[in-house]
Amino acid sequence: MVSGQRLFFSFFGLASCVTFIYLSFGELLLGLELVLMSHHHEEPNLGFVERNGSQFMLDGRAFYINGWNSFWLMDQAVDEYSRPRVREILQAGAKMGLTVCRIWAFNDRGFNALQLSPGHFDERVFQALDYVIAEARQHGIRLLLSLVNNWHDFGGKAQYVKWAMEEGRVGLSASNDSFFFNPSIRRNFKNYIKSILTRRNSISGIEYRNDPTIFAWELINEPQCISDASGDTLHEWIEDMSCFVKSIDKKHLVSVGLEGFYGPRNPKSLTINPGKWASELGSDFIRNSNISSIDFASVHIYPDLWLKDEKEVEEKLKYVSMWMLSHIEDGDKELRKPVMFTEFGSSNLSENFHPSQRDRMYKTVLDIIYESAKESRSGAGGLFWQFLAGGMEEVGDAFSIVPWSRPSTYRLIKEQSCKLATTSLASFP
Repeated sequence: MVSGQRLFFSFFGLASCVTFIYLSFGELLLGLELVLMSHHHEEPNLGFVERNGSQFMLDGRAFYINGWNSFWLMDQAVDEYSRPRVREILQAGAKMGLTVCRIWAFNDRGFNALQLSPGHFDERVFQALDYVIAEARQHGIRLLLSLVNNWHDFGGKAQYVKWAMEEGRVGLSASNDSFFFNPSIRRNFKNYIKSILTRRNSISGIEYRNDPTIFAWELINEPQCISDASGDTLHEWIEDMSCFVKSIDKKHLVSVGLEGFYGPRNPKSLTINPGKWASELGSDFIRNSNISSIDFASVHIYPDLWLKDEKEVEEKLKYVSMWMLSHIEDGDKELRKPVMFTEFGSSNLSENFHPSQRDRMYKTVLDIIYESAKESRSGAGGLFWQFLAGGMEEVGDAFSIVPWSRPSTYRLIKEQSCKLATTSLASFP
């Protein structure tokens, strides 16, 4: 008997494949896709994504991810005038066969802040996050929720340090890296984690820690601790925080949020990192990802930012391939965990930029992920950075796209969903 969850994903895999055929052979099959999409009205019966070695598993099969970033979902869900954008992007994601969206589950002081001060929350914003999670469930989209930012945007670790200084904490360093080692700041962040994980959704009534709509928790976006290039400080913080998350929530996966740079003790820092600077940031992909309470490794891909002196597209694409294959090899042989490329993007500010260059970069990334999936290797999926809904272009960045605005890009995305869904369905016992 086919379970509701298995039927749901079979449906979306089929819908994506029908779309792929339509894109290749014309309009005759468009009606069939619309029938398939309209046939499914009931809320999907989602199960928790689990891990078996270097594979994500769902309902007894391998689970490969084609997804995206829209960090802005909670912020846009606060006000009635902007809330329709949330539904628009989730509907679009579902139609493209995408399965996971990564968002910020934080906003520490400022406009539409979730956390106004340590342990004090704006209920209106918490209800906006409730809405995002409930709406994602309606569309069969899982969410990767990031818990704090390494950067100043939306508060981040700098805001936690500022709060501690305002409280007059004794012996506090003014460095933002105090976030990683100051005991009072650690307590404040743990209290935040507990508040998020035990939050009862005002719409669904489900505590976040019990909601399978949440794919996984990400401890921090792109952590760096430059004050300790050895990596010891950040590594100990990751151990502490990941164990704390697991002590509250034993159902969800946990990742760090790393960019994927190799630390100074790793020989790959000399051959794979984009520059010497990348090994001096206090993080180490292998060491940090190898912690037992971390379930999967995260990697980002930004050749336009990292290889600023390189102007040739071909050389950038060669680097992307090397970077990805190196980390997949790490997942297979060293970590024995899934590797997720949780951000990848192409900048429209690059010299002589043309949208076709972006498509080529996307295709390079997607093809490597698909080949990994076909071979049951550790490369478990990727998340585009980033998707905007219509009319939001002015609030995006150089990497943002409205996915349906360029047919060739839209086609690439849907084809990848189709191929991964087919590969996943083939893994049924």
